[in-house]
Amino acid sequence: MILAGCQKCTLIDFPEKVACIVFTQGCNLRCPFCHNSELWAYRENGPITEEEFFSFLAGRREKLDGVVVSGGEPTLQPDLENFLCRIRDQGFATKLDTNGLQPAVLAKLLDEKLLDFVAMDLKHTPKNYAVACGVPVPEELIRQSLGILRQSAIDYELRTTAVPGIHNLEDLAALGDLVNGAPRFTLQNFSPKSAANPYLRKTTPFPPEALESLRPIFESAVKKFTIR
Repeated sequence: MILAGCQKCTLIDFPEKVACIVFTQGCNLRCPFCHNSELWAYRENGPITEEEFFSFLAGRREKLDGVVVSGGEPTLQPDLENFLCRIRDQGFATKLDTNGLQPAVLAKLLDEKLLDFVAMDLKHTPKNYAVACGVPVPEELIRQSLGILRQSAIDYELRTTAVPGIHNLEDLAALGDLVNGAPRFTLQNFSPKSAANPYLRKTTPFPPEALESLRPIFESAVKKFTIR
């Protein structure tokens, strides 16, 4: 595992758990609104090693309930399965943040019962996915991952970052069909600070009331809808 860093505590990223976040290096997307673009490139070594991370975890058994594995895109890491096994062997719950482009990896991790929670990013409506991702994305991969999550017994969240100029309110409303039946959907308002594309750093986020206008659509589609 090539690790890019660790956030020692979060109260909001793993529902009902006090957790830490470990970030992996490397991503297969180039989202212009990404705030972690320093994690895009693959590197031979990260700023922390696996052993340093597990040493940190060993000292947090009484303080943390779980670990969020984020990125970058964690499913690109060939040692992810073993990494999750080690986390669970230390008694921690596991959450995976993923873009859903590696459905076979997601399915294997779920089959092996290595995950307690999954958060999957939905970047856009299927026909406009490349606009949000910066690279072509086969629609089928996204639909496969959604199907895998729906057929599993795991709790999961779908989430979309709403970016003016990349999305409009009609685009966002159309996501209601894609997320229909999910236990959770979160609509995150874009933050211009640290956006990968310098142009977007000058972009004004959606007014809160604009996103609130979508609430009836999503509250009728999912069990729990959140605007963040």
